[in-house]
Amino acid sequence: MQEIDVIIKPEFTRKYKDGYPLISKESIMSWERVEEEGSVINLFDEKGKFILKAYHGVQNKGYGWALSLHKDEKIDATFFAKKIKSALEYREDFYSDATTTAFRVFNGEGDGVGGLTIDYFDGYYLLTWYSLGIYEFKSDILEALKKSVAYKGIYQKKRFDSKGKYLDDKDDFVCGEKAKAPILVKENGANFAIYLDDGAMVGVFLDQKDVRKTIRDKYAKGKTMLNTFSYTGAFSVFAALGGSTKTTSVDLAKRSLSKTKEQFFVNEIDSNKQEIIVEDVFNYFKYAVKKKLSFDLVVLDPPSFARSKKRTFSASKDYVNLLKEAIQITNKGGIIVASTNSANFSMMTFSDFIAKAFKELKGKYEVKERFSLPKDFRVSKKFQEGDYLKVVFIKKIR
Repeated sequence: MQEIDVIIKPEFTRKYKDGYPLISKESIMSWERVEEEGSVINLFDEKGKFILKAYHGVQNKGYGWALSLHKDEKIDATFFAKKIKSALEYREDFYSDATTTAFRVFNGEGDGVGGLTIDYFDGYYLLTWYSLGIYEFKSDILEALKKSVAYKGIYQKKRFDSKGKYLDDKDDFVCGEKAKAPILVKENGANFAIYLDDGAMVGVFLDQKDVRKTIRDKYAKGKTMLNTFSYTGAFSVFAALGGSTKTTSVDLAKRSLSKTKEQFFVNEIDSNKQEIIVEDVFNYFKYAVKKKLSFDLVVLDPPSFARSKKRTFSASKDYVNLLKEAIQITNKGGIIVASTNSANFSMMTFSDFIAKAFKELKGKYEVKERFSLPKDFRVSKKFQEGDYLKVVFIKKIR
């Protein structure tokens, strides 16, 4: 593949020398020379000294990712095989854990190649491409993966339309044997029904594994639980397995009803003894207040941005109000699990949201524990924006 030499603007040179991996358009002189996504670009400082090798791929606000500090390194199947080998070695303990058969194997820039993730589901591998640029390396990456792992089958998701949304190919199967629909995987001993070829989502967000385990092992026993923005009810399943007296799962998506019932079923939990509600979460809060409903454990895990017919939710703008709604229906001494996957603000800012919500309600709280991404979601020390998950367990004192 043709390589293009470009010069970094002086004010950005130090950042790239220090290892920052995301390439911005405004940091490069004569960016118009880089025309096609997938192009390999060599970045030099204004004195002509080589800094790094990257590829061009449009993803969110970035225009590419750093790949190598060696000018002569070829970006080919051998290069990607080295990256995958290192990623696999880092996660050896996951492969040897019989109680968990679903985890992340390769986490983008955390494992040295931004724009690509690879997840493992009991012998099946799922690659997600986040830019057309990284997708141009598909054949080399697939060759590298096939040589590196034993696999039942390989699937893919393309998430590089103009807004970073899923591109529906009608068939996400790549090679090997096709998976059943669903396949059953384990997470810390619990079961999840996973669909590898049923749209953008597979049925569970793997980055919340430590949070789910904590809810089951420390907070659920004998408690009533409200799970908002519940998707397929994964938090509810873990709460029920941990001895919750009753879970209530609320999500606006109609399919959340059948999907949540299924996750209860594969864990031998009677869904008729749980409550699953298809409703706008904010409407449910109003209903709960009106009916004087309250809960011992409330999980808030909204999308960072969502739009329905009646409202728009942005985590950076609306999380304080979401917390205030939740505080009012949480029992004294109860726990609120406040979670966000928004990369637009830090854990410190998120903690400020919590403080503001309680202050405006003249309430008092105690932070019990905090979580960010689990070990398999490896994060680059040079790119802390990649550590997007922020979860705080809050005890409501009054």
